[in-house]
Amino acid sequence: MTFLVPFDGSELAEAALVRATRFGAVLEERVPAVSVVPRGNADYARERGWIGPDEPFDVTAVVSGLHERVTELCPSADFRHEVVDRYAPAGTISRRIRRVAVDEGASMVFVGSENAGRLVTSLGSVGGTLASAGDYDVVIVRNPTPARIARLHEETDRRNSRSDFFLPE
Repeated sequence: MTFLVPFDGSELAEAALVRATRFGAVLEERVPAVSVVPRGNADYARERGWIGPDEPFDVTAVVSGLHERVTELCPSADFRHEVVDRYAPAGTISRRIRRVAVDEGASMVFVGSENAGRLVTSLGSVGGTLASAGDYDVVIVRNPTPARIARLHEETDRRNSRSDFFLPE
């Protein structure tokens, strides 16, 4: 299995990467992050915080910054980038990510999306196209904060569970 994460540096993409890496650690699976960068599109890069307001577009600097962020968040994650045309038609980025998912043999794709409460087909950005593919399962991360697993564990009374016969006396 491989858990692929489309990574644009957004808060939800970061949360998706962290969650995928945690799943990957438990299941001993690879976690590649993939960033798709439109060549020379400074407006697109500024909207995503890849470059500053007056900074010129440099694909090497953008990719390097994304790679550094992936490494800071999850040192064990692999990083891969794809470059598309500056004015790539709608759907190009999501198609490229789907191709990477197939190339990487992804069994799950972790997508950060704030629109997850809607129908899958109306997900914003690349989420809808990625979720419609049948080649892999999709985990939609819509909350940037981690789950409260430790608190849930503490609040659970294990003695009254259905499997209490496995607990030592």
